[in-house]
Amino acid sequence: MKKPLAQLILFKLMGWTIKGEYPDTPKLIVAVVPHSSYFDFIVAVLTRTVLNKRIKFLGKKELFNPLTSLIFKFWGGIPIDRVINKNYVETVVELINKNKINHLAIAPEGTRKKVEKWKTGFYYIANQSRIPIMMTSFDYKNKTVILNKPFYTTGDIEKDFELLRDKVSSIEPRK
Repeated sequence: MKKPLAQLILFKLMGWTIKGEYPDTPKLIVAVVPHSSYFDFIVAVLTRTVLNKRIKFLGKKELFNPLTSLIFKFWGGIPIDRVINKNYVETVVELINKNKINHLAIAPEGTRKKVEKWKTGFYYIANQSRIPIMMTSFDYKNKTVILNKPFYTTGDIEKDFELLRDKVSSIEPRK
């Protein structure tokens, strides 16, 4: 999909806006919170096309069936087997260090359901790779994609998670 078509769909037909700037950084974790709907994928694909960024994403391997695999991989999808791939943080860090992944979108909740605790993999990937995290939200109430300023981890996950949660705490998920 080309940028003008994505702009037409996202801005004109769907009525969305983008708030914030996508950072000019060679590597980045794009943490998408809250992740509440399959519709997030459509908004994400349109947004990455409008921004002209090659952002990859991790998805559970079950999403990559014969019907969807080509589509998801075309849009940057990387299947993850959460049972077999116990060391996925190390695997992703290695891919980042080898420049096979530069910009990676991850849903810290690990699911579309409301959760009390985020998964920690995105944090450890950023921390071990020494790259920033950009908290990103799809505010369905206001039809706005929110791009927060990049954040570098300190190694104090509790303190860092508090700061990261504050950036997205007011966002209402799609119902």
